[in-house]
Amino acid sequence: MRPFRQKGSGQLAVRILVPWVKGVIFRPRLGVLRLRRTQCHDEAKQVICTTLSESHFKIFLNIHPVFKVHKTEIWRTPVLCFILISEGTDSQKKEEGSQKRSPFDLIMNQIRRKKSFAERPQRSSVSRFFRPAENSEKRGKGIPETKESEEKPEDKENIGPETEDAGLADTEVCSVVGWGRVKQFIQKLGKKPDSRNLSLCNCGLTATDMVELATMLPFLTLLEDLDLSWNDLIGGALKALTFHLQHVNRLKTLKLSNCRLTAEDITALGQAFEYIPLLEELDLSWNSYIGGHLSCLTEGLQPECRVKTLRLVDCGVTADDAKSLGEALVLLPSLEVLDLSVNKHLASGLQDFAPALRHVSRLQVLRLHMCGLKQDSIQILGGALQHLPDLKMLDLSCNKEAGGGFKEGAAHIATLKGLQSLDLHICCLTDEDMLALTQVIPLLSDLKELDLSSNKKTGVTVQHLFSRLRFLPKLKSLLINNCNLTGDSYRTLVEAVSQLFELEVLSLSWNKCVGGNLKSLLDPLVQTSSLQVLKLSSCNLTVDDLVDLASVSKSGELAHLRQLDLTYNDTVEDAGWAHFFQETMGLKELTELDISLRPSTRRDASPWIDSLQGFLIRLPAISEFGLHRWVLTNQQRECLESFNNSHKRSVHFDYYHSTHRAGQGPLEQDS
Repeated sequence: MRPFRQKGSGQLAVRILVPWVKGVIFRPRLGVLRLRRTQCHDEAKQVICTTLSESHFKIFLNIHPVFKVHKTEIWRTPVLCFILISEGTDSQKKEEGSQKRSPFDLIMNQIRRKKSFAERPQRSSVSRFFRPAENSEKRGKGIPETKESEEKPEDKENIGPETEDAGLADTEVCSVVGWGRVKQFIQKLGKKPDSRNLSLCNCGLTATDMVELATMLPFLTLLEDLDLSWNDLIGGALKALTFHLQHVNRLKTLKLSNCRLTAEDITALGQAFEYIPLLEELDLSWNSYIGGHLSCLTEGLQPECRVKTLRLVDCGVTADDAKSLGEALVLLPSLEVLDLSVNKHLASGLQDFAPALRHVSRLQVLRLHMCGLKQDSIQILGGALQHLPDLKMLDLSCNKEAGGGFKEGAAHIATLKGLQSLDLHICCLTDEDMLALTQVIPLLSDLKELDLSSNKKTGVTVQHLFSRLRFLPKLKSLLINNCNLTGDSYRTLVEAVSQLFELEVLSLSWNKCVGGNLKSLLDPLVQTSSLQVLKLSSCNLTVDDLVDLASVSKSGELAHLRQLDLTYNDTVEDAGWAHFFQETMGLKELTELDISLRPSTRRDASPWIDSLQGFLIRLPAISEFGLHRWVLTNQQRECLESFNNSHKRSVHFDYYHSTHRAGQGPLEQDS
C-alpha cells in the first residue's frame, strides 16, 4: 500500500485523511500510514486518534515509557499496524521548539521510521515484518535500500534530536521483529524459543538452515548456549555461522557433536575463537573427519582461554593431533573436563601429550576410554597424574592392551588424593595388576565409584581388594560384573558390603557364584538402607533366591530400591516367579524391573501372570517392566495394556506376545 505523503508545510485535510484511515482499518491486509514532512493540525490529530481507538483492531506502537498503555503482546499473525509520523518544516520546528510538546507529539517522535515502506523491494506484507535481516545484509554491502538514502547535504544538516529518537525506535522495532523471525524459525523445527539457550539438536538442519540461522544471530545477543549436535547435513557449512559469532560474544557453550564437520569447518571455528572470549564448553565429539586437522582448531585459541570443558570423543585423533593438543594445553589453564575417548590412535602420541597435562592443574575429569592404551602408556600417563591434584574422575576403561601395565603404573594413582571415580572395566587386568591396585585403591578415601567389571582373570585375587573396601567409607557405586568371582571372593565381598553404609549401586551380574547364595548377600544389604540399584543379571538365581528376595522386601529394608535387574536368570522355575510376584511388597520407590529371558529362550508366562496385576498395584512408582521373550497370549497382553487405564498408571511393558489361540506360542513381534 502506498503511503500518503505531502511535502512542505501544508495542512492535511481531515475530509481526505479520515475516510482513507477508515478504509484502511476495514481492509484485511496490513496497512501502514506514514505522514512524512506533513503537519497535522489538532483537529486532524483528534479525529485520527478517535477513529483508531474506535476500531476493533489492536494497534502495536512503540510508546514512550512515560505513557501507560494497555498490555499487549506481539501477535504471531499479521495485524493492522499504524505508524503515524508527524514532521514540520524547519521554520515550524523552530516555532514549536520553545513550546511544550503534546503527548501525541511525543508518541509520534518515538515511533517514526527512517525509510519508506513503499520504496522497499516488493514483498508481501508479512515478510516486511519477519525478514529485516535482508536490510542488514544490504547495509553491510553498502547497498542503499531506497532513494531516500540519497539525500542532499542540506537535508543531512537538519538532523536533530528527533531524528536520533527515530533511530533508537528503529533499533527497538527491528529487535522485536528480528526476535519474531527467530521464534518462527525455531518453532518450525519443533523447539521452544529461548533467547539464552538455543538447542537445535537432531533437527535435520541443512546448509541452507545454517545460512538462515547465521542471519538471526544479531537478534540473539544474549545467547549463552548453542547446541547444533546430531545434524549430520551441516558439515562443510559451519563457516556461514562462525562468520557471525561476533554477534553472540556472550556464548559460553557450543556443541557440534556428530555434525560431520570437515577440516574447513574447524579452521573457521578456530578463527572465530576471538569473537567468543567467554566460551567455557566446546563439544566436537563424533566428528571423525576432523582427525589429522586438529591443529587448525588449536591455532585459533586465545591466550588465557576460559574453556573449562573440551570433548573430542571419536574424532579420529592422530599422533600429530595429540602433539598439537598438548601444545595447546598451555592456553587452557581453566580446563576442568577433558574427554578424548574412542580415539584409538591417541596412544601413539601420548608421549608428547601426557607431559603437557601439567599445564591444566585444575583438571577434574580425564576420560581416555578406548584410546588404545598399552602397558607403557599407563607408565607414561602415570607420570603426569602427579600434576593433577584436583582430579576427581579417571576413566581408563576398554583399553585391553593395558593389562599388565598397572603393576608399575598403579603407584601413581595413589597421588590422586581427591579421586572420586575410577573406571577400569575391560582392561584385561592381571593378577599382578590387581595386587598392585589392592595396595593403592584403599588409600583413595574419597572414592565414590569403582568399576572393575569384565576383568575375568582377577576372580581369585580380587578378594584381597574386597577385604580392604572398609577403608572406602564414601563408596556409593561398586560394579563387579563378569569378574568370574569364586566362592571365597563372593564371601569376602559379602563381609565388605556390611561396612559400606553409603552404598547405592551394586552390580554383580554374570557372576554365577551368586546363584543359590543370594540370602548371604541380602542380610548385610538390609543394613545399607540407601541401596537404589541392584543388578543380578545372569547369576543363575534359584527359586530360593527369589523367595529370600521377596521376604527381605516385606521388612521394608529395600524401600529405597529404584532399579532391580533379574534378567537372564532362566534357572528360576515358574514357582519362583509366582511366589515373587505374590509376596513382594514394600518396594515403594521401585521404578524399573526387568525379568527378561535369554535371547535363545521362550517361556510361557501363564503360571504367574494372574498374580502380576496385584504385584503392580503394590508398586506405585513402577514405570518400566521388562518381559522380553516371555510368551503372552493376546488376552494376557490386552489385560496388561488395560491395567494403565484401569488404575490411571503409565507403566511401559516390553514383551513378546503370542497369538490368541490357546496352547500356541509363536512369536509375532517385540513391542
